[in-house]
Amino acid sequence: MNTSRYDIAAFVWPSYTGDELRSRIFWPEGNGEWQTVQKATAKFDGHSWPRRPLWGYVNEADPAVMEMQIDEATRHGVNVFIYDWYWYDGRPFLENCLNDGFLKAKNHDKMKFYLMWANHDANHLWSKPLSSTEAGNVVIWEGAVSFPRFQNAARRMIDQYFHLPCYYKINGAPVLMIYDTNNLIKGLGGVDRAREALDWFREEVRREGFPDLHLQFTSWSEHAAFNATGIDTERTLNRKEVVRALGFDSLTNYQFVHMTDMNRTYAEAFADIRRQWADFERDFDVPYFPHVSIGWDNNPRFDKFLPTICRENTPAEFEKALIAAREYVDTHDLPVPLITINSWNEWTETSYLEPDDLNGYGYLEAIRRVFMG
Repeated sequence: MNTSRYDIAAFVWPSYTGDELRSRIFWPEGNGEWQTVQKATAKFDGHSWPRRPLWGYVNEADPAVMEMQIDEATRHGVNVFIYDWYWYDGRPFLENCLNDGFLKAKNHDKMKFYLMWANHDANHLWSKPLSSTEAGNVVIWEGAVSFPRFQNAARRMIDQYFHLPCYYKINGAPVLMIYDTNNLIKGLGGVDRAREALDWFREEVRREGFPDLHLQFTSWSEHAAFNATGIDTERTLNRKEVVRALGFDSLTNYQFVHMTDMNRTYAEAFADIRRQWADFERDFDVPYFPHVSIGWDNNPRFDKFLPTICRENTPAEFEKALIAAREYVDTHDLPVPLITINSWNEWTETSYLEPDDLNGYGYLEAIRRVFMG
């Protein structure tokens, strides 16, 4: 079987299990966000919902399930998972899919994984009865953490994950992606203190025998502003300034919707995304790893209708974006041939590789053709 020389990394949203008891406040039926997927309905004539998973509403914290998914992922060229990782109320949240599913799968050594610290606030977005109401934006757990809680979270990552042979590393340094840099700065008390905390984290990683920690910045809109003080908005930094100030080592993206208008065709949106790749190369002193999303439509999470829907995001259009990402990697001097994909299983945002009753294995087959052909 052909193998890929590229690192194709798909984000994993670890909500498709009921094993995390705290998740029952969002999905009381006990099967995680599958509850929302099962009850999704079309919002207008021609809306491509409901969709159904060809693998069924499986528990992705079950090692037998993950053995099957690892086999399918690697067979199609996906060889890295990036797990959304949460730290709420002083402890981890939704670790079951990684700890009990992936890491207990007998074949997990076929893949690498790394963490994206999803340090955004948690509200009732995940609870469909409340997401469309005024209560939808009520914060349940804050994603911002003080320095003592930052230290606890960092030690958890180091002790639980970084030493594992399957943890993804760049030049020997374990990779950690930070989702919400503004929240990081807010919790730690400003840019200067955030830099001190990250420097402490790096030193702890080096004490464990690694050459360093590789920090990956999640880049949002080119108009994004970062609060320098963590208290008010009078002094802000742009993306380039905050990457330099905090010492990030690379950047990528999580979703096209963070970067461009997705209420149009996939081809139109991607044309803008590809332009931004050139901007990243020009504006940043650290490498950019190209990102490809599959689409966007988060109507399954809401009773109300949300008009932002990516259209014509077929496997064929997705394949064209993958080819462009491959060309970017081939023509740039990157430390590793990494491409990030949104996502493995973001069903309620309609951006997933897992096979369904609409496109079958189409998106996975596109990855196989581009990177393993």
